[in-house]
Amino acid sequence: MKELYRREELYDPDTIEQLKTHYRAILTLLGEDPEREGLLKTPERVAKAMTFLTKGYTEDPREILLSAKFKEDYRQMVLVKDIELYSMCEHHMMPFYGKAHVAYIPNGYITGLSKIARVVECFARRLQVQERLTVQIRDCIQEVLQPMGVAVVIEANHTCMQMRGVQKQNSATTTSAFTGVFLSQHRTREEFMTLIGTKLR
Repeated sequence: MKELYRREELYDPDTIEQLKTHYRAILTLLGEDPEREGLLKTPERVAKAMTFLTKGYTEDPREILLSAKFKEDYRQMVLVKDIELYSMCEHHMMPFYGKAHVAYIPNGYITGLSKIARVVECFARRLQVQERLTVQIRDCIQEVLQPMGVAVVIEANHTCMQMRGVQKQNSATTTSAFTGVFLSQHRTREEFMTLIGTKLR
């Protein structure tokens, strides 16, 4: 019979085995029976899921930008908005999710538009706090491209606030970080905020 579908997964087998052992122990400590049918493969599934959700540790965001860095005499705003992001809060290891809006004004160099989204993804796929994530994206673009300015705004919902603790379902968090002309020129910053449709309070 012809094989119609084969899923290819790339994981370090030693890491997966060690994680499986720990997650199996966690299930037991929680009062579950890791031998029951529904949980037999759960430790492996969780191990692979966590490896994927934190794959940013194995990637270099600066190399991502450098792989598509081009000389270009363009000095107007470049904006990539509504970049979906999914990350893990480092305090409770619960997801937070939302959108990133990233802009820069070139100063001799540009990068591929998809690379901006990949930089967001790289930093998001680590244990994070939203404040640090925002600054890391900004600083990486500033360091590699040396633009006249960088602007980053992230709007996210945190399941650690929605599902536990204060349990506020409709709360959202906005963080921002700017460099260069986005700091020194009010009009430039206002243009960015207008384009992304957000008001900083």
